[in-house]
Amino acid sequence: MIDTSEIETSDSNPVPSPESLVRPVRAPETPDIAGFVWGTGRRKSSTARVRVRPAKDGKGSFLINGREVDDFFRQVQDREAVRSPLKATGTLDSVEVRCSVIGGGFTGQAGAVLLGLARALRGMDPALEPVLREHHMLTRDPREVERKKYGQPGARRRFQFSKR
Repeated sequence: MIDTSEIETSDSNPVPSPESLVRPVRAPETPDIAGFVWGTGRRKSSTARVRVRPAKDGKGSFLINGREVDDFFRQVQDREAVRSPLKATGTLDSVEVRCSVIGGGFTGQAGAVLLGLARALRGMDPALEPVLREHHMLTRDPREVERKKYGQPGARRRFQFSKR
């Protein structure tokens, strides 16, 4: 049995309180001249610049490269992924979103828009950060395509081995 009477309790390494584990609330970012807050997102080889502002008429719009989101993304999973930050925070019809996305394919572009939109929403209203973090929308996906190696047809694939 361990004698706990000899264990010293010092304040040099105290147990953190639950209040100290909570992240401080960030100050909202200042909007640009048109009232937009910016956010940048990247995924694979895609980069998205997203601008968000409160909707003026109470009905939000979502444009990507000058086209509606349903016209830009053909697959349902990409449409849902792009709208997920708005659904999680309950701001689907209350914000106006403008996005410019370049590079990569549709899946990478959808991931880039998702991250950029989450960052822009956090900049507009810092109180939304815990919800966005809970759904893992503020974390960049670091996976990239592995490079092709010399003497091989691809990154991992090898030419067929012939003994004779």
